[in-house]
Amino acid sequence: MYKRITLIGLTALLLTGCGASDPYAEEGGDTAEGAVVIGSADFPESTLLARIYGGAMEAEGVTVDYQLNIGSREVYYSQVEEGNLSVFPEYNGAILAYLDPEAPTGTGEETNQRVTEALPEGLEILDSSSAENKDSVTVTSETAEEHDLASLADLADVAGELTLGGPPEFETRQQGVVGLAEVYGVEFGEFRSLDVSLLTQALLDGDVQAANLFTTDPQIAANDLVVLDDPENLFGAQNITPLVNGDQVDETARAALNAVSAKLTTDALTALNERVVIGNENAADVARDWLEQEGLA
Repeated sequence: MYKRITLIGLTALLLTGCGASDPYAEEGGDTAEGAVVIGSADFPESTLLARIYGGAMEAEGVTVDYQLNIGSREVYYSQVEEGNLSVFPEYNGAILAYLDPEAPTGTGEETNQRVTEALPEGLEILDSSSAENKDSVTVTSETAEEHDLASLADLADVAGELTLGGPPEFETRQQGVVGLAEVYGVEFGEFRSLDVSLLTQALLDGDVQAANLFTTDPQIAANDLVVLDDPENLFGAQNITPLVNGDQVDETARAALNAVSAKLTTDALTALNERVVIGNENAADVARDWLEQEGLA
């Protein structure tokens, strides 16, 4: 029996994670002069990471403003480039695919080198964590058994009968629908654009038969879902890596950010996500607990 995530719980999660109506204004008012401005995308893990990295900087005396739930990379990247945001918790493979859609996938180290070469002047990445969160195509155990699915390659003969759910940008990204067709010959019968917070429920309800879930999503284990293997490494390395506007981040802030990356692991991030997504705990409180546990607060 699957454990169901109720719409009430999802609504509460969305309300808990909401940022300011103007995503480029500080949550509490005007941005403080000299503050490091850290942003997040519009999904819970990104908000949690912003709170973790931001809290570590605050513990070192850095003034931090939070601008959360901004939107997708297509929205927030330009804000880092223009200096409206100083720090953004990124995924190294995803930012590389955004900067250079033709770049080959590789190890975390290879990916970081390619990102560094592709970034415009003024932008940098700092140390990557070992914590990694990849895109995935995930199905229910029933669907996996019915169609004998273990890897993305297995979808080639049956995808035309299935509906894939994902955030709107997944439909146009190389590390998404485009790459699934090019690398695996997988073309779904339909794509349904859904908010990431609604994907698991849509999958469980049968509204979609496959979904683009993040691999650190605790709902995967809670609902006995099956993440399809990616033998061709379409989704590449996806280590948590701070993207910074170099002029706005001093050595104290850099050291605090790197200290977080040195300690953050995939298992820890998955456990923290569970507290936020399933336990409906406040992301700032969860971040503070982890920072204190690791001696970073």
